[in-house]
Amino acid sequence: MHDFLAVTPASSPAVTAVLPQPNFVQLHHEDQHAVRPELVAGLLAPQAFTSPKYLYDALGSRLFEAITELPEYYPTRTEAGIFKTHATAMAALQPANATLVDLGAGNCAKAASLFAAFAPACYVAVDISVEFLRQALGSLQAQHPRLPMLGVGMDFSSSLQLPPQAGNGPNVLFYPGSSIGNFTPAQALTFLRQARSACIGGGLLVGVDLLKPREVLEPAYDDALGVTSAFNRNLLPHLNQLVGSDFKLADWQHVALFNAAESRVEMHLQAARNVQVRWPGGERQFTEGERIHTESSYKWRAADFEQLLQTAGFARTQAWTDERGWFAVFWAAG
Repeated sequence: MHDFLAVTPASSPAVTAVLPQPNFVQLHHEDQHAVRPELVAGLLAPQAFTSPKYLYDALGSRLFEAITELPEYYPTRTEAGIFKTHATAMAALQPANATLVDLGAGNCAKAASLFAAFAPACYVAVDISVEFLRQALGSLQAQHPRLPMLGVGMDFSSSLQLPPQAGNGPNVLFYPGSSIGNFTPAQALTFLRQARSACIGGGLLVGVDLLKPREVLEPAYDDALGVTSAFNRNLLPHLNQLVGSDFKLADWQHVALFNAAESRVEMHLQAARNVQVRWPGGERQFTEGERIHTESSYKWRAADFEQLLQTAGFARTQAWTDERGWFAVFWAAG
């Protein structure tokens, strides 16, 4: 699936190593003709909204990396602690010679930290941010030259269908970081059913952020340094690029709040004043205080998420949590 080290013939005066390169399949192409109507419809909805996937352009992906280092953002370090403590037990439940399929791979660091314990036969990194993924996977391949690697530029938020190059399994799908929380419960069920079909004799390892007090949740999405604000507001220049709109950063503020009735943290962009936003063929007047809903992050009770996995068709599940019960990693056998 990739090129291993190659050398010049023995008779040559010098031996030159060729660095291995991961294969790459790009299934996601940002088609402005298709994207633009979707975004415009969201901007014109009574409650304006955009899909959270548009937060992750190249700069957005880097800003999210910075968020994971913040003291307020507990999910990354809490999940990392669970993996450090229980990686051997997790590995024991997985089939031998499995392909590790990293969904929303980002910088690939979380999956790479598990290579020693899991000993995958192949690593497949999937992400919508194509150029960011290329750079991350290229660097990782140099560190692990004998592990076959495949990058897949793909938007799996609506359909999870891996390309043939990903192989025939067994597959261990890896979905860390509580990204499952970006789906509504109904969407999460659909995704989990698709994940079960893609497991091919393996299973799913998924990180889930658990319900906890508001005073812990809200700062995680509204840090004192303002990195999450920059991440959210970076959506605006991305919208300008995709839609041709004239959003101005100075007109918008970051808002994060816990919606207890829906068991989710919401991120919004709030108009700081009355704002007229225009794009080719359309416009909208936003009044001061009006919001664009940019992301939801649902928080689960462990028993409820276990029931969701079973409803999706997974027969056997196991969960590991941190000492405070703030986060869980579930293994679900396909």
